[in-house]
Amino acid sequence: MKNQFIAVFTGLLIIVGCSKSKNEKHASSTIKDSNGFTYEIVKDDPTGLRLYTLDNGLKVYLGKNTEEPKIQTLIAVRAGSKYDPADNTGLAHYLEHMFFKGTDKIGTQNFEKEKVFLNQISDLYEAHKKEKDTVKKREIYKKIDSVSLLASNISIANEYDKMVSSLGAEGTNAFTSNEKTVYVNKIPSNEIDKWLQLESERFKTLVLRLFHTELEAVYEEFNRGQDSDGRKQYFAVLEGLYPNHPYGTQSTIGKSEHLKNPSMKAIHNYFETYYVPNNMAVIMVGDLDFEETIKKVNNSFGDYKSKEVSHPTFPEEIPLVTPVKKEVYGPTAESVYVAFRTKGKGDKEEVMVTLIDYMLANSNAGLIDLNLNQKQMVQRASSFTNFNNDYGFHLLYGTPKQGQTLDEVRDLLLGQVEKIKKGEFEDWLLDAVVNDLRLSKIKSFEKSSSTAYEYLDAFIGFQDWNRRLSMLDEMKKITKEEVISFANELYADNYVEVHKIKGEDKHIVKVDNPGITPINLNRDKESNFLKEFNAVRSPDLTPKFVDYKSEINETKTKNGLKVSYIENPNNDIFNLNIIFDMGKDNDPMVSLAAGYLDYLGTNKYSPEELKQEFYKIGISYYVNTANDKTYVGISGLKENLNPGLELLEHLWENAVPDQETYNKYVDKILKGRQDSKTQKRNIFWNGLMSYSKYGEDSRLRDIYTMSELRAITPSELVEKIKKLKEYKQRVFYYGKDVDNAITSLDTNHAININELKDYPERKRYEEKETGGNVYFVDYDMVQSEILLLAKGAKFDAKKMAVSRLFNMYFGSGLSSIVFQEIRESKSLAYSAFSSYSNAREKGDSDYVMAYVGTQANKLPEAVDAMMELMTNMPEAEEQFNQAKEATLKKIAAERITKSNIFWTYESLKKRGFENDNREALYNAIKNMTLNDLKTFFNANIKGENYNVIVIGNKKDIDFNALKKLGDIKEMDIDEIFNFEKSAPIKG
Repeated sequence: MKNQFIAVFTGLLIIVGCSKSKNEKHASSTIKDSNGFTYEIVKDDPTGLRLYTLDNGLKVYLGKNTEEPKIQTLIAVRAGSKYDPADNTGLAHYLEHMFFKGTDKIGTQNFEKEKVFLNQISDLYEAHKKEKDTVKKREIYKKIDSVSLLASNISIANEYDKMVSSLGAEGTNAFTSNEKTVYVNKIPSNEIDKWLQLESERFKTLVLRLFHTELEAVYEEFNRGQDSDGRKQYFAVLEGLYPNHPYGTQSTIGKSEHLKNPSMKAIHNYFETYYVPNNMAVIMVGDLDFEETIKKVNNSFGDYKSKEVSHPTFPEEIPLVTPVKKEVYGPTAESVYVAFRTKGKGDKEEVMVTLIDYMLANSNAGLIDLNLNQKQMVQRASSFTNFNNDYGFHLLYGTPKQGQTLDEVRDLLLGQVEKIKKGEFEDWLLDAVVNDLRLSKIKSFEKSSSTAYEYLDAFIGFQDWNRRLSMLDEMKKITKEEVISFANELYADNYVEVHKIKGEDKHIVKVDNPGITPINLNRDKESNFLKEFNAVRSPDLTPKFVDYKSEINETKTKNGLKVSYIENPNNDIFNLNIIFDMGKDNDPMVSLAAGYLDYLGTNKYSPEELKQEFYKIGISYYVNTANDKTYVGISGLKENLNPGLELLEHLWENAVPDQETYNKYVDKILKGRQDSKTQKRNIFWNGLMSYSKYGEDSRLRDIYTMSELRAITPSELVEKIKKLKEYKQRVFYYGKDVDNAITSLDTNHAININELKDYPERKRYEEKETGGNVYFVDYDMVQSEILLLAKGAKFDAKKMAVSRLFNMYFGSGLSSIVFQEIRESKSLAYSAFSSYSNAREKGDSDYVMAYVGTQANKLPEAVDAMMELMTNMPEAEEQFNQAKEATLKKIAAERITKSNIFWTYESLKKRGFENDNREALYNAIKNMTLNDLKTFFNANIKGENYNVIVIGNKKDIDFNALKKLGDIKEMDIDEIFNFEKSAPIKG
C-alpha cells in the first residue's frame, strides 16, 4: 500500500518563485500547476500540503490521504467571539447556528413571500431590544412568535442537513471560539462536486429564518454551560488573565441578557463584515486529486467578491504583578487552576512554553507526573497550554486528596515550576520531550481529520506552514540554560488562581419558558434547489469489505504462542498487545492489581526511574482490563521494540510491593469514588443507566468495600499480576518487521504454552425487565435530563440493517425526525435523540432509548413530545429515501484499515460473526422501504415498557408530570454506585 501522505505533481510544473525560510529543512516554494493555479509547498512536509490562494484572497489548503475514500472538510472564517460587539455578545456563535437554516434558495418555498415576514421579525426584534418595559417586551415577543409561525408556513426546515446527509457526510457540525468559526463535514470523495455546490450556495447569502426557535436552542446551550463547573472555572481564569481584552470580558456563548435580546441586523452586519473570501479558508484533506480539486473549488468560490477586512485591535494588557485569586461554586469535586499569561501564537514564547509544559506533564515522566501523580501527592494533576493570536496561557491544575486543601495543591504545582526555574531536571528530558512530540505528530498526520485541524490552526493564527513545521526543530535547539533563564522571567507571582469550591452558585441565571408556538417543518415540501441537487448523480463509490482471514496474518513464537499481525504500511510506529481473554468479570482483583502496578518500581528501578526509562526510549506501556479482556502491551517506534519489551517484562517479573504506596492507592480509589458521585454525567450515564438495566446486582455496584480494600495485601496484587502469565494468552502485533517482534518475544516473553491455565469462570449479570419505574436523582443544575430506556429482545443479527437505517431516519443526526420535532419545531431542547441499540455480545439484549436535555420548566412538554414520537412514528417518504441513500453511502465510504482490522474482527466475533457483516447490511438496506421501517418500529419501539431515568434540581422538577411515566423512586447516589456512606477514607 502506498504511503497515505503523498504529494503528486502532474502535468508541467513551473517554479515561479521560491521563498526560503530560515530553517532550510522546511524551505517553502511557490509552484504553478498545469492549469495555471499557483500554490505553495514546503520541503520535507510529511502532510504534502498544497496551499493555494485564489484571486479573491480565499485560502485553499489541500492535503492528500488515500487511506479511505473520504475528505475531511473545514470551511473556516477568521471571525469569533473576540469580534462580537460588546452589547451583542454571543453574536458570532449564534450566526454559526443560523448558517444551517438555508439561503434565499435553500429552505424556502417562495423567498419573496417569506422575506416579508422575516423583515417584520427583524424589525420586531429591534423593538424588543430597545423596549425596557417587561410587559411590553412580552407583547412584542408574542408578535414575534405569531409572525414566525406565519413565516414557517413558507420555510422548509433542515434542507441543508437533508442534502449534506444525503451525500453520506459524517460529523456535520460547526463551532465558534475566540477567533474562528468553522463549519465541518467529512464527505465521501465521490461527492465533492455536490458538496461544493451546496457550500458555495450556503456561504453566499445569510437568511435568518426560524430564528426564535433556534435562539431557544442556543439558550439551552447557555444553560448547559451554567451546569458545567469546568467551563465556569475556565472562564474565571480568562477573566483574571485578560481583564481588558475580549478573551476575558466576553464568552463565546454570550451573556444571558444579550441572548434574550438579539439583533438580527447586527448579525447581518457581522456576516457582511467577516464572511468574505479573503478572510476565509477552504480546507480539504483526504482522497482527492490536487489539480482537479482546486479547479472545482475555484469554480465554486472564485466569484465571491473580496472586501477589505479590518479586525479590531485591543489595548495591551498590563502585566500581572501579584496573584489574582478567584472562586467559583458548583456541585462537582473541588479543584484548583493556576494560569500564567503568555504571548500569542507564533511568538517564540509559544515554542518555549510548549517545551516547559511537556517537561512538567507528559503523562509519563514530567515533573508533575513523577513528583505529584506517581508519588500520589495529590489526587490528580497535570498542565496544558493554549495560544490564541493575541495572547496565550500556561495552566496547571490539580484535584486534592482527602483532607488536602486547594492551597496545598497549588503550592505543590508551583513547586514543580520552581524546579524548572532552578534547573532541577535531567538533561535528557529536553530531547525526550522533543522526540515525544515528534512521535505525536507522526500519529497525528496519519489521520486526515487531525491534519486538517493542523492546517486550520495555521490559517487562523496567520501562520506560515513552514513555520509550524519548524517548531520542533527550533525546540530541539533550546538548551537547559535557556529554559532556566526563560522560566525565571515568565513564572513569578503573575498568575491567576481559581478555586472550584463545592457549593451553591449564586450567579445562576434562570428564565421562564417563553411558550413558543411549534413552527411548521413542511418536511413534505422541497425547494427548487433541493430538487435540482437531488437530480445530480455522483459517480458510484463501490463499498469494500474486509476478508479478515486473509488480512490478519498469523504466526507463532518459538514456543508456539499464537501471534496475529498486520503490517503498518505508513511508518515505523508499532503496537504489541499480549491478550488474555479474561477480565474483571473473571477476576476483579486483576483490575485492582493492574492499577497498583502503575505506582511500583522494581528491584532495579524506583517507580520514578522506571517511568523515566520508558520515556527515554519513547515507549508507552500499559496493563488494561476490560470486562472480558486484559491487555498487556507497549507502543512506540519499532527500533525501540526490544528494549521496550525487555523493560516491560522486567517490571512484570520484578515489581516490588510497597505498603505505603498501596495505602495511598486505596485512599486514591476511595477519594475517586467520592469525586465521581459529584459528576452529573457519571451519575446519569453510568450510575442511573446501569441501575435501570441491572438493578442492585450490576457490574457497576460489584466493587470492593473499603474494608476489603484495606485487607488486601500489596504482595497479593503483585503476585496476581505475575501469575497472569500462567494463563492462556495470544499476541497481536501491528507494525513493520514482524520477525523482529517474534525474536523479541522469544527472548523476553518465553512462555510454555503447554502449561498455560484456563481462565476463571466469567460472572454474568442479569438484565432486568424494564417498565413502570422512574429513577430520579436530585442534582444542583439548571437543565434537567431524561432518558427513556426499554429492554428489547436478545441480539438478532437480522435486525442490524433495519435498525441502522431506522436510527438514521428517526433518531440521530440533524435531519432526523426526533431532532426536527423536539428542537427545530418545538424548541424544547438543545440535545435530543433516540436510538435502537444492538447488543455488543450475542446473548445480551438490545435496548431502545430516547433522550432529552432541557431546562426543567420545559421538561413535561419535551417528554410528551418524545413519547408521542415513540408511539407514532411520522412517515416522510422523501426523508426516508434521503436517510437510506445516506446510510448506503456511508457504508460504501467506510474503510476498515490498519490495526482496526484486528480490533473490529474481535468485536464482530463477540456477536457471532466470522466475516464482515457490512456486506449483508448494505445489500439488505438497498431493498428496504419505509414500510419496512414502520414494521420494525411497530414491533420493536411502539408500546415498549420504559424505565425512566431523570436528573435535575428537585425544586424545579414537575413530579406530577413524571408520575404519569411510572412509580418515582428518588435514588441515593451511594445506593446507585454501592458506595459506603460517609466512610472515612484515611486508613
